[in-house]
Amino acid sequence: MSRFFIDRPIFAWVIAIVIMLTGALAIRLLPIAQYPEIAPPAVSIIATYPGASAETLENTVTQPIEQQMNGIDHLEYLSSVSESSGQVTITLTFAQGTNPDIAQVQVQNKLQLATPLLPTEVQQQGVIVAKASRSPLLVMGLYSENGEHDNADLSDILTSKLQDPLSRVNGVGNVIVFGSPYAIRIWLDPYKLNSYALNASDVAVAVSAQNTQVAAGQIGAPPTAQGQVLNAIVNAQSRLQQPQQFRDIILRTNPDGSVVRLSDVARVEMGQDNYNYDSIFNGHPASGMMFQLAPGANALDTVAAVKARVAELASTLPPDVKVAYPFDTSPFVRLSIEDVVKTLMEAIVLVFLVMFVFLQNWRATLIPTIAVPVVLLGTFGVLAAFHYSINTLTMFGMVLAIGLLVDDAIVVVENVERIMREEGLGPREAARKSMDEITGALVGIVLVLSAVFLPMAFFGGSTGVIYRQFSVTIVSAMALSVLVALILTPALCATLLKPVHADHAERKGFFGWFNRTFDRGMGDYQGALRGILRRLAPAAVVYFVVVAAMALLFIRLPTGFLPDEDQGVIFTLLQRPAGSTLQQTMQTTRQVQQQYLTNEKDNVSSVFCIGGFSNAGQGLNAAQCFTSLTDWKHRPGRKNGAAAIAGRAMGAFAQLKDVLAFAVLPPPVLELGNATGFDFELEDRAGLGETALSQASAQLLAMARKDPLLTAVRANSLPDIPQLKLDIDQGQATALGVSLSDVNATLSTALGSNYIDDFVDRGRVKRVYAQADAAFRGSPDDLGRLYVRSSSGTMTPFSAFSSS
Repeated sequence: MSRFFIDRPIFAWVIAIVIMLTGALAIRLLPIAQYPEIAPPAVSIIATYPGASAETLENTVTQPIEQQMNGIDHLEYLSSVSESSGQVTITLTFAQGTNPDIAQVQVQNKLQLATPLLPTEVQQQGVIVAKASRSPLLVMGLYSENGEHDNADLSDILTSKLQDPLSRVNGVGNVIVFGSPYAIRIWLDPYKLNSYALNASDVAVAVSAQNTQVAAGQIGAPPTAQGQVLNAIVNAQSRLQQPQQFRDIILRTNPDGSVVRLSDVARVEMGQDNYNYDSIFNGHPASGMMFQLAPGANALDTVAAVKARVAELASTLPPDVKVAYPFDTSPFVRLSIEDVVKTLMEAIVLVFLVMFVFLQNWRATLIPTIAVPVVLLGTFGVLAAFHYSINTLTMFGMVLAIGLLVDDAIVVVENVERIMREEGLGPREAARKSMDEITGALVGIVLVLSAVFLPMAFFGGSTGVIYRQFSVTIVSAMALSVLVALILTPALCATLLKPVHADHAERKGFFGWFNRTFDRGMGDYQGALRGILRRLAPAAVVYFVVVAAMALLFIRLPTGFLPDEDQGVIFTLLQRPAGSTLQQTMQTTRQVQQQYLTNEKDNVSSVFCIGGFSNAGQGLNAAQCFTSLTDWKHRPGRKNGAAAIAGRAMGAFAQLKDVLAFAVLPPPVLELGNATGFDFELEDRAGLGETALSQASAQLLAMARKDPLLTAVRANSLPDIPQLKLDIDQGQATALGVSLSDVNATLSTALGSNYIDDFVDRGRVKRVYAQADAAFRGSPDDLGRLYVRSSSGTMTPFSAFSSS
């Protein structure tokens, strides 16, 4: 084969150029990420049941859905979180290599079987099915610089102006908003409802009837009578748009002609869809959203596209509203890739210098050097063919392969020079004879090296995903290097090399000094080797001591999946006692911000805290802060590293009362966890119940905290909030003429926020909710003050047929 290309060097060049062009095009198409997609594919199901407890969610939503998920192809396991906020998240994890699009379709089909079994309130809210991305890419925050806008305003701006266009950016997989849009809030007064003998359900019926869109049709619509000259659309009624229009809704007309309006029994305002979140950014009112990367997308390009789109939309924001990015993975990813690329360039330069020093011929050095870009670019083409990405591991594989991929070309060049020097042949004849001698050796070398690295491509699990791309990168680079050595390198030797007339030892100057020094070193080494062979016993003792030391160091060396690194951000997880309010939680977040912005002001650029959200779960007693650190070059030394800053913060947080606060670093692979460290899952396989599981969890935590090897031991979920048991005497209620459906409707509306229907706000459809005003649902005693109309028309208090 080599003879063919020696006689046709242009053809060899064409093949090399095609390989390089293919690789250059592949670089533009390959996604860029810090690590490969290690986590297995997953699909999430999210449902909301306003006002429901975690136990109610488990029994009425989670279980019916999970029971229908059996039989899905390649489903490994599923997990669910039922939260007291009324939201349930079910995550279905599939085998590695499963097509996530097909998995999502199968989950959606199975969900259709479970939907009729779900409560009506859940169906009204809608059930979301999406490919679950466990990799947060970017957190964007909006904050009011002068305090002119509160969290409600900023949340509505996010959902109304930014969420939809940013969700459509190429590469964005999912968007999580830490807030909600505006909604019409009808705050009911139970006492006034009682005075007018009205149920909460009467309000819902009246609002639905008078806030509706009527399709009234047309005047003169076909078919018409002969001679019809008018055609017009009839607009009879449209949805209400202003709070005052809702206040004017008529609930009842009395016999004397007077009317009872909604404003007589309730306070109506433009509020929020939900009040589960609050945010602050460096002390300013804020709201935010989290972007997750779509599978196979380019992290750097996606972040750049999101920021560019935000810059375009910034002109629509109020002057007081500013944009910040408290958590951005792209700088660290970019820095990681740039460092590896820099190392790759340094390796190429060093390889070139070493070859030149030993070959001592510009032409001979140039030939292996030309092989480097051909092989590296060709390797990118192989990565694209396997749907891999440009990441730290694939680039690291290329760095390691640099020395290997020039070996084949060097062997060819050295052998051609040897034949020309010893036999006096010309470059073309020497190249032909050389390839006849060493072709088998070159192929054998690549097969032996491939036998070392190729088995790593067949490792299983997450470890296999990491080593697979690393293995394929090295093996493909070596395969391409031998291909270049058989095709291009002989052609280059035949055309670039000149006949050799002098030996290397006859050189003068630097190369002469180098050759003499190298020969002396070789002689000293050979003498030392002969001495060792004469004294094998002491040499064997030294050998075994070295092996024993290596074994000891290997045993004592800490192990881990991937090393922890300073990614320029710290996560702070906050957890107040169960039953705490969001206001109490936000007060704690302000103390955390004060710690970072005051005591670490030289190392911290911003702190963005979200109340109601945490990697451990959602709840009013939970919060999470994203602490963005200054650039690495401004934080020299270990004392200014992320780990040291987090350690000092943990010491300060220990002084806070009634709160558990943990400053943790992001995990090396964000897809595989919420923080550095590891997780244990405790399962109740015997079906002993929630109480027994909680007790076992507490015992496990207590034992783990006593272990000196472990730090920051915490539960990876929120504790159960206090629960109030309300017992309704159905027999007594029936005897009083009270309908149980009215009892349930009154209870869920007063305490659980009843979604009635929708309204139009500045061209966007938003929701209408009815709920008891805050003053009438602040204590257990308020339950007894709710009233339900009986069949006789009298109002009966809850205290007459219930107890708590």
